[in-house]
Amino acid sequence: MCHRCAWATATELEQQYHDQVWGVPQTNDQQLFEYLILESAQAGLSWRTILQKREGYTRQYEGFDPATVAAFSPEKAEQMLLDPGIVRNRLKVESSIQGANVFLELAAKHGSFANYIWQFVEGKPIQNSWKSLSEVPAETPQSQAMSKALKKAGMKFVGPTICYAYMQATGMVNDHEVNCIRYQPCLELAEGLQL
Repeated sequence: MCHRCAWATATELEQQYHDQVWGVPQTNDQQLFEYLILESAQAGLSWRTILQKREGYTRQYEGFDPATVAAFSPEKAEQMLLDPGIVRNRLKVESSIQGANVFLELAAKHGSFANYIWQFVEGKPIQNSWKSLSEVPAETPQSQAMSKALKKAGMKFVGPTICYAYMQATGMVNDHEVNCIRYQPCLELAEGLQL
């Protein structure tokens, strides 16, 4: 029997996300932007809710191209708020558009957003060795530093817990349980990572 992390066993959608995305080191700016939008949208909600709306987010955020999102008009934001396929929270939608502008500024300044964001783990995924979900922290000094820096740059909905979830999603940290089927593959991907 294959073992998955405890949080990823309830639905097929969670299993797919766990098996294909979570913990895989990500250096593609467009995908880093997508996860930033999704993790920020999750604030105060369950991750399952966001996964169920991921298709709606892909549609409304036009494939998560940060330059496209940065140019969204107030009319586009209003139209997005009518779509039940996303979390219809005005502050989150408006801050995501502002966040896209900040994302582009940071990418331009550092050569890519990946170059910027990976500095918080010194360019190398943190490899943890948790035996159970109860051991996994909600935030770390690295996610606190990331949160502080992103907020200072002008982003919102990027608290230390959201930032840690983002680090987990993008493989900046490997928080798969040691007996999980994805622990070793993510460990190997981390070893081959080049920024």
